[in-house]
Amino acid sequence: MTTTDKKIYFASDFHLGAPSYDSSIQREKKIVEWLNAIQHDAAEVFLVGDIFDFWFEYKQAIPKGFVRLQGKIAELTDKGIPVHVFTGNHDMWIFDYLPKELGVKVYREPIEREFFGKRFFIGHGDGLGPGDRGYKFIKKVFANRFCQWCFARLHPNFGIWLANKFSKTSRAKTGKSDEKFLGEEGEWLIQYCKQKLETEHYDYFVFGHRHLPLEIDLPKNSKYFNLGEWINYRSYLEVSAESVSLKTWD
Repeated sequence: MTTTDKKIYFASDFHLGAPSYDSSIQREKKIVEWLNAIQHDAAEVFLVGDIFDFWFEYKQAIPKGFVRLQGKIAELTDKGIPVHVFTGNHDMWIFDYLPKELGVKVYREPIEREFFGKRFFIGHGDGLGPGDRGYKFIKKVFANRFCQWCFARLHPNFGIWLANKFSKTSRAKTGKSDEKFLGEEGEWLIQYCKQKLETEHYDYFVFGHRHLPLEIDLPKNSKYFNLGEWINYRSYLEVSAESVSLKTWD
């Protein structure tokens, strides 16, 4: 049971590695600065997907960089603060390196948790709700073990270059569409939350993926939070016994 003087923290979509090396380093330092600040009262930390803009674990190699964040996460878990990592659509190829080396727990599907007597439904958010059939198909391909085996046959220099090129192309195609609220009928995650509420009650839904910090009231006294991202917003969710609120790290 979570003690009332502690807090639960959620953040997502750091996209480390994008859009450039220099900007990624500065963002990583900000993330570590945030983790330093919250560690004194953090009961648990949830990193809800797309921590990396690309991640693939070869048997004997991982992508270069991100050592500041990895070291900080290891420090938190060594101190007994649980850190939970969700795979996102950019880093679904996280396997056993982070659990073994950093002591985190990895999730590939949404989970349910209770904090301070309130029920939370937590997930990255990709592939949920109606629509987006093209991505849902691609996700199945990427999650296929044979496809992962085939990609692992590529030399890391080529495989990581190819994946980063694909990610940049996708980002250029998307443009700034993620920065616009599409209305409740156009937001697939809001539709997904409403469907879930028809069969089971949750006080809070917490997702990433959308890149836009959102706080939306739902039926049955429920609420949907989207965590936003750290390239533009540096937003995170703070949960205490008294409140649940989106904040920005300055």
